[in-house]
Amino acid sequence: MTRIVNEHQAEAWNGYEGRHWADHHARYDAVNGGFNDLLLEAAGIGAGDRVLDVGCGNGQLTRLAARRAREAVGVDLSEPMLARARDLAVAEGVANVTFERGDAQVHPFRDGAFDVMLSRFGIMFFADPVAAFGNIGRALGADGRLAFVCMTAIEGTDLGTVFGAMREHLPTPTGQDGGGPTSFSDPARIQEVLGAAGFRGVGCERVEADQLWGRDVADAAAFLGAWGPVKYHLGLVGPEAAAKAREALAESLGRFEQPGGVRLRGAAWLVTATR
Repeated sequence: MTRIVNEHQAEAWNGYEGRHWADHHARYDAVNGGFNDLLLEAAGIGAGDRVLDVGCGNGQLTRLAARRAREAVGVDLSEPMLARARDLAVAEGVANVTFERGDAQVHPFRDGAFDVMLSRFGIMFFADPVAAFGNIGRALGADGRLAFVCMTAIEGTDLGTVFGAMREHLPTPTGQDGGGPTSFSDPARIQEVLGAAGFRGVGCERVEADQLWGRDVADAAAFLGAWGPVKYHLGLVGPEAAAKAREALAESLGRFEQPGGVRLRGAAWLVTATR
């Protein structure tokens, strides 16, 4: 039986949040896929490497890694997203990839089973980050490498501008910087957690990539409004405030409309380290 300690996240990712990501996998990959090449290059994956993708979601990064590696394994809490990942791997003909349901903090990885660990925005929600990275470190062989991207503080970013436009009408969907999805927004905390988990040579580089949120303002506003954190916070306020927040969201997104879609410049920390 799969052991899960992060029950709150498991509930979310097997409920609305996970279903929305699975149903709109191509759209979420359009938002976050700009970080793929940065991650893969930082990881330096070789043809003989065994790769672990933590918080793999719909598995785009896992499949890309598998094409460079001996094999790749994606681990996630979300059954809807894992089902989508498996279907996409079959459709794309990627045979050297598997997907497993598990909580990476306690998942019974075989010692030294992997050479490289990757994650694209999948490591910010651990119940106990030091324990989680300790478990991941155990799964890596000697001198195993990790490379992941995590959210920076949203203040001063395009997403921060969009969320700020709604602030008069509802709480900030990602919460305060330094918690929730921005729990790894401070490089000093990243250094502290990874060091305590047994990693060395920790590097933390701020990187940016274009994120396509929709084909036009109306499409982007509808999609962002249905994104789990925004949808949840819209439900915390009354209908009038929610309507005004949606209007502010659309107005704010208007400044980011370009030929071909609404694009925000996304920011992340690209983190590398060695076991």
